[in-house]
Order: sequence, then structure tokens, then C-alpha cells
Amino acid sequence: MVRLAAFYFVYFCHLGAFVAYFSLWLEARGHAPAEIAAALAAAQFVRIVAPGAWGWLADVWSARIPGGRRGLVALSSLCAALCLALLPLAASLQAVFAVVALTALFTSGILPLVEATTLGVLGARIERYGPVRVWGSVGFIVSVLAVGSLLDRQPVAVLVPIIAAWMLLAALSALALPRARAAPAERGAPGLRRVLREPRVAALFAACFCMSVAHGALYVFYSIHLVGAGYSKTVVGLLWTLGVVAEIVLFLALPILFRRYSLRALLLASFAAAAVRFVAIGWGVGSLALLAAAQLLHALTFGAYHSAAVAAVHRLFTGALAVRGQALYASLSYGLGGAAGMLLAGWSWSALGPAATFGLSGAFGVAGALLVAWKVRL
Repeated sequence: MVRLAAFYFVYFCHLGAFVAYFSLWLEARGHAPAEIAAALAAAQFVRIVAPGAWGWLADVWSARIPGGRRGLVALSSLCAALCLALLPLAASLQAVFAVVALTALFTSGILPLVEATTLGVLGARIERYGPVRVWGSVGFIVSVLAVGSLLDRQPVAVLVPIIAAWMLLAALSALALPRARAAPAERGAPGLRRVLREPRVAALFAACFCMSVAHGALYVFYSIHLVGAGYSKTVVGLLWTLGVVAEIVLFLALPILFRRYSLRALLLASFAAAAVRFVAIGWGVGSLALLAAAQLLHALTFGAYHSAAVAAVHRLFTGALAVRGQALYASLSYGLGGAAGMLLAGWSWSALGPAATFGLSGAFGVAGALLVAWKVRL
């Protein structure tokens, strides 16, 4: 468990700095809101296809690769670190697109592989996922706070080398991950196409798509939104951190929540919280108290949602389909949904303004709740 926790910590240190501040790095280079959204969406488009390819590679070929899944994770993390190191050399928007997309090609398979490994190690003790995964949230906080404070004193150009260094540490940490191989196919177990034809699977993935669309404006424009409203980068970092602290509390409480509530109930609560959270961010930016309250809902919109979603996928895609199930979840939600959400936010931000953009995010939260209520029974 310690080895898994260590990887989550360093990987999410990289992700925290990237998610919270990379849009500011792009803005400092003179890129317009639509260009920033498009650059970030380039990574999401890669994540539509790449996780499935990594999942197939892991399920079918991991036994032939040195180190198995952990070898794939280490190799992809190292390649991602090298790509990030090239970003300062990208002089044009097209070059930024290319480097961001190439980085996403290597990072897109990391979490599905590690999530499948974690759930495989836990076995029937799935309620222990939260206490392991919580270390990713701790890493996110450490990175967001430290980097936010640093960027108030240093130029934003220092961001990319920091992100690349965290990714290199993730590659080293991956070498210590528990060795896990894809489980053999069980006789009589349904194949991938049969599982995908189940209405509850289609509804679950459609709802997950909606949740990622809803988060598009948050991940592209939240920091820009707050800085534009007069908040310092340190305050922005503190608000990001508040959300992750709430997420940590949720992860620690996850064993109790999984015993008391169904996965369906947790998903419904998550989507309802998303609708409220994004409307509050869009229309209440003048109130620090309201922004803080909205960030506390991150416990549900990410912590409860992601935990319930990966557990649902793990329950629906068993045995030899384990990694491919997690990869499909990543592709259709964070990949396709993330790209759609970022592009929609990029258009809406210029055409309709910040409040309406976050209002659209809230509408997708409502849509996801309706899909779960309609067909998802878990």
C-alpha cells in the first residue's frame, strides 16, 4: 500500500501544478482564452484514443514487457517528463499543441494502469481505495500551495521545469509499484462488446462524459477567473487546496460511505453537487465565502464521483477486461468529455462570459444526474 500511495503522491504533485497554473503560463505567453482552451483540449483529444491503446497493451502484452504494468507506467512517465521539458522551447501555438498532445499520449495511460493495479491489489477490500488514493490528494495540495506561493514571487516561466521534475519523480516511483498482471479470462465471462451493449454501462459512461464536460470551464478558466476578479495567486492556490482538503476528508470517509450507500446514490449526489458548485463559481465570484463553499463541494464532484465511478467500472469490467474498462472510462470521460468541455468553455467564455460558461457546466451536472437516475443500477 505504501508503494501505491507514494506513486499517487508524486504523480498528483505534477498534476496539481499543471491543472492549477498551466493556463496562467499560457496566458503569460500572450495566448487568448480560446487558444488556451484549444491547447488544453489537444491533450483531451489524445486521451480519447490513447488510454484504450494503453489498456489493450497492458491487458494483452504486459506479461511480455519487463516489469509488467509497472514497467509501462515507468516508461510512459519518463517519456512524459521529457516532453514537458520541451515545452519552453515551443515558440508557436502549434508547437505548444504538439508538445501538449505528445505529453498526453504518454500520461493518458498512467492512471488507468495504476487504478487497475490498485483495485487488483485491494481485491474484495475495495473500501480501502480511499485511504490509498488520498495520498494523491495530499500531493496535489502540496504542489498547488507551494507553486502558488512561488509564482507570487517568481515569473510563471518557472512552472514547466517544476512540472517536468515531478513527472520524472513519478517515473522513478513507478519502479516500486506492486507487480500486477492482467487476470486471465474466465470461462463464460462476457466479452468487451457484450459488456458495452449493457444499457447501464452506456448510461454510466454517458454520465461520466457529462461530468467531465461540466469540469471543462473549471480546469481551463478557474484560476484566470479568480485572478481577473482581483484575487492573488496565493488565494487562488488556497481555494484549489480547500477543494482538495475536502476531497481528502471524503477519501478517508470512503469505507463508511461505501458500506452505507450504493454506488448509484453516491453518483447522484455527486452530479447534484456539480450543478450547484459551478453555478456558484460563475455567479458568486465576488464572494470569497461563496467560492470557498463551492470548493468544499469538490469532495462530492471529484472525490465521491471518481471513487464511485472507478468502483462501478471495476465491477462491470472484470478479469481480463479490468484495465480496458478503466481505460474506456478515462477515454470517454476525461478524454472525450474533457475535450468537449474545454472547447465549449473556450467558445462560451468569449461569446457569453464567465457566469454563463459556468452555468452551462452546471447544466451538464444536471444531465449526468438524469442519466444515472434513468439507467444506472449498481
